[in-house]
Order: sequence, then structure tokens, then C-alpha cells
Amino acid sequence: MCPVAAREPGTQVIPAQPGAPGTAEERFRGLLEAAPDAMVIVDDTGTIKLVNAQTEALFGYRREELLGQSVELLVPHRLRGHHTRHRRSYAANRQVRPMGAGLDLYGLRRDGSEFPVEISLSPLETTDGLLVSAAVRDVSDRKAAEERISELAALVESSQDAILAKTLDGYITYWNTAAQRLYGYTAAEATGRHVSLLAPDDRHDEVTALLGRLRRGEKVEHFETLRVTRSGALLDVDVTVWPRRAPDGTVIGACAIVRDISDRKRAEAELTELYEQQRHVALTLQRSLMGTPPAVPGLVTASRYRPATQGAGVGGDWFDLVPLGAGRVGVLIGDVMGRGLEAAAVMGQLRSAAHALAKTGMQPRRLMQTLDTCVADLDVPDQLVTCCYLVVAADQGEVTLCSAGHLPVLVAAPGETARPLPASVNAPLGVGGVLYEQATSPVPPGATLVLYTDGLIETPDCDIEDRVRQLTSVCDALLTTRAPSLDTAADHILSALRPDAEGHDDDVTLLLVRLPEAPLASATTALSARPESVPEGRSFLAKTLTAWGCEEKTDDARLLVPELLTNAVQHGRGPVTLHVCRTPAELTVEVSDGSCHLPEPRHAEEDEESGRGLNLVRMLADSWGARPTDEGKCTWFTLR
Repeated sequence: MCPVAAREPGTQVIPAQPGAPGTAEERFRGLLEAAPDAMVIVDDTGTIKLVNAQTEALFGYRREELLGQSVELLVPHRLRGHHTRHRRSYAANRQVRPMGAGLDLYGLRRDGSEFPVEISLSPLETTDGLLVSAAVRDVSDRKAAEERISELAALVESSQDAILAKTLDGYITYWNTAAQRLYGYTAAEATGRHVSLLAPDDRHDEVTALLGRLRRGEKVEHFETLRVTRSGALLDVDVTVWPRRAPDGTVIGACAIVRDISDRKRAEAELTELYEQQRHVALTLQRSLMGTPPAVPGLVTASRYRPATQGAGVGGDWFDLVPLGAGRVGVLIGDVMGRGLEAAAVMGQLRSAAHALAKTGMQPRRLMQTLDTCVADLDVPDQLVTCCYLVVAADQGEVTLCSAGHLPVLVAAPGETARPLPASVNAPLGVGGVLYEQATSPVPPGATLVLYTDGLIETPDCDIEDRVRQLTSVCDALLTTRAPSLDTAADHILSALRPDAEGHDDDVTLLLVRLPEAPLASATTALSARPESVPEGRSFLAKTLTAWGCEEKTDDARLLVPELLTNAVQHGRGPVTLHVCRTPAELTVEVSDGSCHLPEPRHAEEDEESGRGLNLVRMLADSWGARPTDEGKCTWFTLR
């Protein structure tokens, strides 16, 4: 112990005992300084006689400022009267006890701030009379912790979510009021029982798995499952459980927050059902507007359409196959920018218009020019449409194409490298003031044309040209070295370019068209625009059919071809071309001349000598028609 160098004013020296290592006063002072609490010793008048270093640190006074002062100096002004009365009553009941039991006690620092304290009183009998030792402890941290605990307890009890605690073995140790409302068990009924009480029979393994994760210190957030109430009703709940740890970090238990999400689940189910109904209506509308392309004899096709997986699922994609007669087929594909019912409505109108225009035999560039006017007439602000129209002439081995800002058409032929078809660069429909151009390219028999919309290849993180090259590479591997079915090829292309069937926000359209093999035979002759050409043409046709072994069709063909030749000679301009083509399915005869005036059947009066030729062709031929060409027109008929 440290010896006392000078006696403090007002202190009483306690005589030393024989044989003691020091004076009693010195031992007393050493004990006082070693005390962990602030020690204040006062006499029966409340005068401070002795303090330790902890008192100086706690109250902010120097020792000499306290000695000889009234102890009320350390008590807030609002409590001094009560403190004085309490101090005086202590003299009548001298015992070691806490001061102000059950009361909130406060100390007053030198700077005027108050803080909560806990005080223990002990009497000291001396030769100078009664002294009282007060051990003062700052309980600010404990009070704050108690208040925090009280707040948390109030929050837990007032929570609308069920909150429970459990051991790592799964036995319930705490159960709030909301848990009682949710499950129907009181706290007394639930506490001590296993948490599997709340799980349906088929989900006990789930409880075991959750407890295992908690033992490993894992937190499980927003786990949606089913729980059962006291009445046996099933509830959809959202469970968050987390481990409770000891100060050393050891997992000693778990807490859980359980929220009833039954209403949300019902609302989600209703919304899902409503969404599916709306989606079904939208897709029915989409498919109705897209139509079903007809089967074209001799032409193998495969198509795939995937609606967008976001929104209503409808969009502006469409495609169409239009039989044009005489072995020709029109192929259309288009995309109205945007999604939703407005895009689908525009698509439906344009598809109908394009189909009707294609049926007239109109050339691709003229069809595109007319569609551009249709888009302008729709009066849809900022509406752009990409479109591509091809006329496939299998007997001539060529394709005529006009593209209005659409993605390139690919051609893949056996033994050749897949490539884009040459096409003139044209603006999309709706820009206005554009002169559309077309291009004609040779395409070998048996080649496959690949048409698609941007939904197949466009992704946010890839350049579109890179994706077109990727598609070209896939088609090259599939369609040039072997000849799989087009349906198999279409599925392979979709899986390669769009592996995630549910991850695209634009509709996807893919159309594969395989050209027929070359015609069995064809023959062409040029004739002059004079009457003698009619018998010459008929004779050429008869010799050609005889050489082909088609004598059974010679009579009908020889009867009809003079009608077409006569019209060309009388109403057209030279030169006149007669073209005959034979396929396994039909015989086609075409007469071309330099006049752009298309013939039309008319009703001939009894005394008229003309006007019956086209009616005869219409009656005897299986199909017939006329189409404009760059040089004039072509009139044709077919016989099966």
C-alpha cells in the first residue's frame, strides 16, 4: 500500500495495532484506492471526509475540491431535498444496504451533467462518531442496455410477424403474441415443444434441414414454405431464421421471423391466372393475324415462332408463303418495330395487304413501294417496319428479292458455303420518299433459304453483325454438308442462337424454305409478233410434249396455247416468248410479250368473234394467271 504523506483535513487517525505492518489509517486508505467503484465517506452531517481516485474520475472534481463539502454537491438539484432526508434517516437504521432501493438515482458531475448511479451504503463506527461509506457506480451503460432490451421486447411483442426462439435441437424457448395469433397456440402451450409441431407431416425433413444449416451458422432468409396451425389449417409463410451466438461466437440457438403470405400467394395465383388468360388471348390474336401459310406443292418449309416472354407476348413479326402459279412462290417476312397490341394490329394489316398485293403477281420492288404507302396511311407515329419479299422461280433457278431494311436472307446449298443473298440497300417501310430496288440472284436447286427477324439474333451485349455471322456459320454446318429435315434444322438453329427459351424480350421468327429440285424438262422458243407465230408455237409445243412423253396433255395444251399466243400477237408487242416447263406434278406453259397491259377475261356477246379465249383457258386449265415483268407481261396456265 502507498503510505499517506499528510493527513487529510477532517480525517481521524486510527491507532496502529501491535505487530501490524503499518497504521490502520494507511491500510484503510490503500483499500479505498483499490476499490473499483467511486468511494465517498461522509460524517453524520453529510460532510465529505474522504474520497478515492475513482470519485475524482467519475464526478470530475479534484480531491481537495470535495473534502469538507456537503455530499449534496454530487446530487442533482432536483433530488437534493429527498437525498438529505434519506441521509438523515440512515442514522436511525445503520446497515449495509443499497441506497434508494427501487428508485432511480442520479449523480451530478462538475460540468453539470447528470448520470444514473447505483449506490451501496456501509456504516463505519469511529472514535469521532459515525461515518458512512458510499460506493457509487456509474450504471449508464447498463441503463442504456436495459432500455434497449425493453425497446426490443416491446417491438417484438408489438410485431405483426410471428417471432420465436428455439434451441439448436428445435425446442421453442420464446413465443410472441403474433405467433399466438398466427398459429393458435399460446406461449405456454408452445414453449418447450419441438418446432416440427408447426410443420405439415410431409415437411418434417425440411425442418431438420433448416436446423442443420443453423448449427453450421448459416442464415436462411425469406424461405417460403407451408406451416400448419393448431386447427390444422395450412398457411403459406415466409420464414427468416438466423443463428443466435454466445459472446465467444458459438452458436447456441436460433431465432425466426415468420410472416403469413397467404393473401399474397392468393393474389399472385389470381394475377398469374389473369396473366395467362390475357396471354392466351393475345397469342390467339397474334396467330390469327399471322395466319397459317398454305402448303406449296414441291416446296419444303419449316417455321418457328416464339412469342416474347415479357409483357403480353404479342409483337409485330409475321411471315407468309404466297403461291403465285407457274411454279413461282412469293415468300414474305416482316417485323413491325415495338411490342404489344398496337404492333400486332399494324402487323395484321400489313400482312393482309402484302398477301393481296403478292397474289397479283406484282414484282417485289413494286410491292414494297405500295406497302410503304400503306404504312404511311396507317398514321401510326414513329412506326417503322422492316420487310423482305422474295419471288422464287424454281424452274429458272433464281430468286428475286427486295428488302426494306430487313436482315439479310441467307442461302445454303449442298456443296456450297452458306452466304447472304445479294440485296439492294433500302430504307425500312414508313420512312417515305424511298425508291425501292430489287435484285435477282441465281440459286441452285435444293438450296435452303433462311429468313428470320431480329428477335433471333439481337442481344444487348453482342454486335448484330457478329450474330449474323454466327447464324451463317450454324446454317453452313447444318444445311450444306448434309440434308437434315428442315424441322430438325430449325430446332438446331433456335437452340444455337436462343438457348434460353424463356429469356428473350422480343418475339422470334424463323422460316426455312427449301427450293425444289430442278424441273424434269423445259423448253423455250422465241416468236415474232405476227399471226404466223400462232401455228408455229402450237407446233413447237406438240413436238416438245411428244418428246417428253406427255401425249395425254397434248390436246388440251394445243387448244389453249393458241389463245395466249393470239392475245400476245394481237394486243401485245414483240418479241413473243413461249416457255414450257415440266415437273413431276404439273405442266406449265408461259407466253411473254412486251406489253404491260394484263389480259382480263370478259363476257362476250353472241355476235362477237373475240373475247372467248381467256374464258376457255379459265375453264380447261387447272390454274392460269398473268403477271407483270420488267419487259412487259407473262400469261400462263398449268395442267396437272
